[in-house]
Amino acid sequence: MSDEWNRRTQLVHTGSRRSQYGEMAEAIFLTQGFAYDSAEAAEARFIKAGDDEFIYARYGNPTVRMFEERIAAIEGTEDAFATASGMAAVNGALTSMLRAGDHVVSSRALFGSCLYILEEVLGRYGVEVTFVDGTDLDQWRAAVRSGTKAVFFESVSNPTLEVIDIRAVADIAHAVGALVVVDNVFATPIFSRAVDQGADVVVYSTTKHIDGQGRALGGVICGTREFIRKTAETYLKHTGGAMSPFTAWIMLNGMVTLDLRCRAMADSALIVAQALGNDTRLSSVIFPGLASHPQHALAMEQMGSGGTIVSFDIKGGKEAAFRFMNALEIIKISNNLGDAKTIATHPATTTHQRLPQDQKDLLGITPGLIRLSVGLEDPSDLLADLMRGLSRV
Repeated sequence: MSDEWNRRTQLVHTGSRRSQYGEMAEAIFLTQGFAYDSAEAAEARFIKAGDDEFIYARYGNPTVRMFEERIAAIEGTEDAFATASGMAAVNGALTSMLRAGDHVVSSRALFGSCLYILEEVLGRYGVEVTFVDGTDLDQWRAAVRSGTKAVFFESVSNPTLEVIDIRAVADIAHAVGALVVVDNVFATPIFSRAVDQGADVVVYSTTKHIDGQGRALGGVICGTREFIRKTAETYLKHTGGAMSPFTAWIMLNGMVTLDLRCRAMADSALIVAQALGNDTRLSSVIFPGLASHPQHALAMEQMGSGGTIVSFDIKGGKEAAFRFMNALEIIKISNNLGDAKTIATHPATTTHQRLPQDQKDLLGITPGLIRLSVGLEDPSDLLADLMRGLSRV
């Protein structure tokens, strides 16, 4: 049984469905609809579809279902719903459960699009949102109240790598009956133990580490079967946020090497962070795997790893940061992360550009901040490239 297999085995085999041809590779069922043997069979399926019965690709598909079962198995949840993008997962998880008058507490350090959903979309429809410093448990205690419907946070924040204490925040939220929704992208499914630590719903942008090669957009919501099938699916199948079968096939293939890739990338990220730690051209190096990180002990307890992302602040601000980036040869300038290729991002002018300056200042998104997503290249080559860039600073 797949629940008795170790993680690497689950990443290769869980959820596999084979046709009458007995194919080894997962099949791509590129179909939007399904035929029925009779009108009575169609009626019966619309009344209640079986575990391996499908109606329409917006509701479910055999290839997509393979991916959902595989990710749920390694995340430790009862079920999952695959979405068209990571933001479709965040939006679907939150919007599906909330109504006008509900109250949500969220950490302030979030990706810009997550902030848009919380501030603009949910606010527009009458949901009250309170923002807190995610690392300050007293702020969580003060903000959560009787009737709070949900709390939301990035387990490791983008791009300043604050680590939130999942177990402590979950205890605070559960005391008032609130659901704990965690965006777990930076932790990755490999280093995540979010469900064991109290998370009720875990969302991923599968665009990142799960695909791992910059090929396709995707997302997934993981949770209890009741939440996934009665809350999230009901909303998503009617609003059209489902993952395509071809994307699911790409994600399935990405998962086969996910454990190997994430561990190799994390090992290289630690080497890079340690090498940059004393560089006088930098005002700070942020990596949860370093003892200097404010939540280092928590990160080691919660993930057992520092992850695959290193952020550092270059002295000289935007101009120095741009000179550094433009001198890179191996490392690519982009706004993605979790790729096999190492990527340098300047959050202040790209991913977090639209944040007001006071919010950037509050979150520590300085003009010199670089977010480095460490890939699979040899770390010695990456360090040589980083030194080449820093020589131009």
